Amino acid sequence: MVLIVGDSLSAGYGLTMTENWPRLLQERLAADGYPHRVVNASISGDTTSGGLARLPRALERTTPSIVVIALGGNDGLRALPVAEIRRNLARMIQLSSDAGAEVVLAGIHIPPNYGPAYTSDFHEVFHELAQEYGTGLIPFILEGVALQPGLMQADGIHPTAQAQPVIVENVWPALEPLLGGKITTTHNN
Repeated sequence: MVLIVGDSLSAGYGLTMTENWPRLLQERLAADGYPHRVVNASISGDTTSGGLARLPRALERTTPSIVVIALGGNDGLRALPVAEIRRNLARMIQLSSDAGAEVVLAGIHIPPNYGPAYTSDFHEVFHELAQEYGTGLIPFILEGVALQPGLMQADGIHPTAQAQPVIVENVWPALEPLLGGKITTTHNN
């Protein structure tokens, strides 16, 4: 089981339920022979504190082998203290690990208008936590998507349906090493 705890970028804001990247990830896992089921526990507008509050129940309900934490963007857009974001993400990593799950942390960037110090500190927190806790890391979940014409909705924040396969490609290198064995089928003649 792969549990995704995220915000609108993972919930698929403005998209149908079949267009979001977690759904496309499920299709890729099945096509590649992996037995994992994807549970998308993402909520539009969620912050790291909201995700942290929801995580224990989600872990109990799903008993995942992998947890993808894709939160922080809304914290950054609200200019919440980086130390608070770091504490919340670190606690989510710890809870997931304590539940026996491998963790993948999805980094996000925020606009530079928050100032160079805040922007840099915010960006670095994902890298620092991944190194400190030995988690998988997606350096920037919207790599190749953000600021690309046709890949962002009119609001400039949320990816389009056309961007979702690119996001799966961004997630895959961090996720795939944690998946373990594929389902093998044998044919008896």
